Amino acid sequence: MRKIKKVFIGSFISISVFVFVGFQSDFFEIAKQIDIYTTLFKELNMYYVDEVNPAKLTNNAINHMLSNLDPYTRYYDEQGVESSRIASAGEYGGIGVVSRYENNTLTIREIVKNSPAEKRGIKPGDKILKINNVFVKDYKEEGISTLLNGLPNTNVKLQIERQNKKFEIEITRKKIEINPVPYFTMLDDEVGYISFTKFNEKAASEVKKAILELKDLGMKKLIIDVRDNPGGLLNEAVKITNFFIPKDKVVVTTKAKVKKWSITFKTRLTALDLNIPIVILVNNRSASASEILAGSLQDYDRAVIIGERSFGKGLVQRYRELSYGTQMKITIAKYYTPSGRCIQELDYTNRDDKGNIPKFSDTGRELYKTEKGRTVYGGGGILPDIEIKKPKTTETTKILLNSNAFFNYATNYFYNHPSIVEPSKFNLTTSDYLLLKTYLRNHQSEFETKTEAEFKKAKEKANSEKLGKNLTKNYQNLIEKIHVEKLKELDKNKEDILNKLTTEIVKRYYYNEGVYKQKVTFDKTILQAHTILNNSKKYNSILKN
Repeated sequence: MRKIKKVFIGSFISISVFVFVGFQSDFFEIAKQIDIYTTLFKELNMYYVDEVNPAKLTNNAINHMLSNLDPYTRYYDEQGVESSRIASAGEYGGIGVVSRYENNTLTIREIVKNSPAEKRGIKPGDKILKINNVFVKDYKEEGISTLLNGLPNTNVKLQIERQNKKFEIEITRKKIEINPVPYFTMLDDEVGYISFTKFNEKAASEVKKAILELKDLGMKKLIIDVRDNPGGLLNEAVKITNFFIPKDKVVVTTKAKVKKWSITFKTRLTALDLNIPIVILVNNRSASASEILAGSLQDYDRAVIIGERSFGKGLVQRYRELSYGTQMKITIAKYYTPSGRCIQELDYTNRDDKGNIPKFSDTGRELYKTEKGRTVYGGGGILPDIEIKKPKTTETTKILLNSNAFFNYATNYFYNHPSIVEPSKFNLTTSDYLLLKTYLRNHQSEFETKTEAEFKKAKEKANSEKLGKNLTKNYQNLIEKIHVEKLKELDKNKEDILNKLTTEIVKRYYYNEGVYKQKVTFDKTILQAHTILNNSKKYNSILKN
C-alpha cells in the first residue's frame, strides 16, 4: 500500500512539474514575443527616417495577425466598438441609409423606410460629396459613418450629387430601429410566412409578435425564411427555438478551451406551439444562429428544412474589453446541435503553406441521428431535408452582383421608369436579362473580372519596361474576346441574376417590404414550402424515420 502511495505521489509530482514547466514555457514565449514587438516598435518610432503613425502601424499589425486565425476574430478601435454595439442592439441615431464608400465616393445603396433620409427625398444611387463642412473624398473610409450618424434630433447638412446634378439638403437625425422581421403575411387561410434577417436583441420579441399576429389571422402552418440571415446573438436563437419545443430541451452546446464557456443552452419557457407544422428556408448565406435554429428544429424532427446547404459556421464569438476603450471579438468555442453535430465547414486551423483553407466536408461527413432516428450530417452546414438544386454561382456572376455595373443598371432603371406595378405582379423576364447584358457590354469598366485586371497590369508593366509598343492591337483583341466570354459566362446563372436584379429594382420603389411581397408570389422555394405544408402526408413522411 505504501509502495502504491509512493508511486501515486511520484506520478502526481511529475505531472505537476510537467504542467508547471509547460505553463512557464507558454508564459515565457508570450512574454518574449511581446518584448520583441515592443522593442521593435520603439526602435521604429525613434529611428525610422520618416514620421510613422503608431496607431496605423499597430492596427495593421493586429489585423494581419488576426487574419491568420479566422474571419470572425476581429479587433475594434473606439469607433468600431460603437458600430458593433449598434449592429447587435438593432437601433442607432442617424438618417436611415445603407451606404458604400469606394474610390473616395460615398454612394447611398439603400434607404430605410420611414427614415429621415426617405422623408427628405434621398434616393439609392445618390452620392454624398460633403457632410457638414467635411469633403467625403478627403476623409478616411472607417470614419464616414461617425459623420452621418449622431444623436437623435441633431441636424446634418449634406451636399449630394444625383444624375450629374448637385444640391444641398439638411436632415434631422432620428432613432433608427432595425427590425429583424421586415415582413410577415398569410399565404392562404392557414399558412403563415415570416421573413427573418438578423439575430439582434429584438429578434425573439419580433418573431414572437409576428407569430401571435399570424395566429390571430388563423395561421395553422408556418414558413420561417432565414435565407441570407448571417446570424447574430446565440441567446436569441435559443429563445426562438423555444417557441416550438418544450421546456428543458437542449438547443445548442458550446465547447471551449475555457471551461466556464463550455455551456449547454436549454429551453427555459413553455413553448408557444408544440404542434404547428413548420418549414425553415435556408441557403448558402444562412449562417451561425440561423443554423442553430434550423439544426435544432431538424434534430428534434420539429421542422422540415428546405433550400440549399447552409453556410457552415459552427464557431462562437465573444467580445472582450481591451484597454483605451478598444475591444476584440474572439472565437471562443465551437457549437454543437442537440444530436451532437458541429456544422463548421472551413478548417481554419489547418491552412496549407499557400493559405488555402481545407473543408471538413472534404474528408467525409459524419452521420448523426435525430430524435426519431432520421440521419443528419455534421460538418459543412445544415443539409436541407429537401434540397433546392441550382447552378453553382460562377466567379464572373459573383463579381457582377457586387459591381457598380449591376447597381448602376438598377439606378438607371429607376429613373427611366417613374413607376412599376405592385410587387406581387412584378417579375423580370428574359428580355430584361438581355437588356442588362446590352448595358454590361457598353459598361465593361464597371464590371471588371480578375482576368481583365491581371491583363491590364501586364500591359502596364510591359509599357513601363518599354516592351508595349507593338502589343496594343493584340491586347485590345484579347480584351474584346474576354468581354465576349465574360458575358457568355453569366448565362450559367441567368435565373439567379434576374432574381437579384428584381430584388434590387423592387427595393427602389417599395423598400424591403416590397421585396418580400414579390417573393411570396414568385419565389420558387417559398412556393415549394407552401406546397409541402399543404400536403400533410408528404410533410409527415419527411419527418418520420
